[in-house]
Amino acid sequence: MINPKAYLNPKLFDQDIDQVASRNGFGEGLVLAAENNEQVVGLCADLTESTKMTAFAQQFPHRFIQVGVAEQSLVTVAAGMALAGKIPFAGAFATFSPGRNWEQIRTTICYNDVPVKVIGSHAGISVGSDGATHQALEDIAIMRALPNMIVISPVDAVEVKKATIAMAKLSKPCYMRLSRDKIPVVTTEKTPFEIGRAEVFYEGADVAVIATGLMVHRALQAAEQLKSHNISVRVINCHTIKPLDKEVVIKAAKECRAIVTAEEHQITGGLGGAVAEVLSQNFPVPLKIIGVKDKFGESGEGNQLLDKFGLTKDAIIKAIKDVTALL
Repeated sequence: MINPKAYLNPKLFDQDIDQVASRNGFGEGLVLAAENNEQVVGLCADLTESTKMTAFAQQFPHRFIQVGVAEQSLVTVAAGMALAGKIPFAGAFATFSPGRNWEQIRTTICYNDVPVKVIGSHAGISVGSDGATHQALEDIAIMRALPNMIVISPVDAVEVKKATIAMAKLSKPCYMRLSRDKIPVVTTEKTPFEIGRAEVFYEGADVAVIATGLMVHRALQAAEQLKSHNISVRVINCHTIKPLDKEVVIKAAKECRAIVTAEEHQITGGLGGAVAEVLSQNFPVPLKIIGVKDKFGESGEGNQLLDKFGLTKDAIIKAIKDVTALL
């Protein structure tokens, strides 16, 4: 079978596919998590509307803290609340949290192994006109290096909602990155989701594309196009970067014999690096990594920047052809 899974959006390859910013799913999920557990609290660094925490703040004003433009205080206050038995969700732009407050996250959250959920919105170059200073392209790398930290990069708003609810049930530190711009809705409420488990969205046997975030949809488009060229592509949605689903990665390497990774992040230290670590120590195969190549972002429309930095369906197709040529 070389078709997308039935539980995905039936409009997956339509031009009019629904598009929603993944941060919207966080706002919805946070309210649901708070309704299920009164220990859930929210903290924000003067970005309540941008991080979609407004609904939570209005519904649970006594459980919401606005710390202002003070990202280091944001996570240290959250750590204190976690030590007191709360389940804090701390929201800000990813370039500032974890970018500006990494040491506080390391020492007050991870070292103490307390269940603070760090939410980094506006991640990646698709942030667009906010420019290089606001485009977090290193956040996966710095967060997955931290002991005790779980790192999540969902594919769309629906999956973000599920991830938010799931994180509230974990007694571990978590980091989740979100998009600002609208991105295709790939999944549905019926699509399986479990933190730490990658999902095969498209079956194939010639090469596997392991993608995360908005790059999953582009990988699916590449797989669908290459089907007519008799190239069978397996597409894996790797929403959890840490802990990486080693079993799925190794299985793909053994069965497909070549891997391509795709992410809206620096090629250093991100998903591609995590996959390379697993393959090199378990089952080495040819590997191509698609991501931002050691550059800062710049101002522009989100899709224009994705095209300029080579984060496209066509780039994935080229990488697939290049890696299969090495076999």
